[in-house]
Amino acid sequence: MDTDAVRQRLLKRREELRQRATEASADLRHEADPLSADFAEQVTQRENDDVLGAISQSAQTELQQVEGALRRLAAGRYASCVGCGEDIEPERLAAVPYTDRCRTCAEASQDVRGRGARG
Repeated sequence: MDTDAVRQRLLKRREELRQRATEASADLRHEADPLSADFAEQVTQRENDDVLGAISQSAQTELQQVEGALRRLAAGRYASCVGCGEDIEPERLAAVPYTDRCRTCAEASQDVRGRGARG
């Protein structure tokens, strides 16, 4: 594994996510587009705020995952699953470079969350 290439990819993604979160936050504060005096337009703006909030939250979550991956990379544990300690599949890391779980542990984690949400 080329750790320098992985680090560069993660750093680039971190910068993209920071930019997205900053822009969404500015839009939520209506810095460039103040709330309209028109009530109907305000409703549309508030609906857009909900979407922007979701985008911001998603960016923050992924940013935390990227930061974790950078820490694991620096510690020499980047490719080790936090669930079982086995190696994370290279194709999984290529697809989701900030993942911290092998496919088996990720699927098990999803199953547990899914059951908890239903019952």
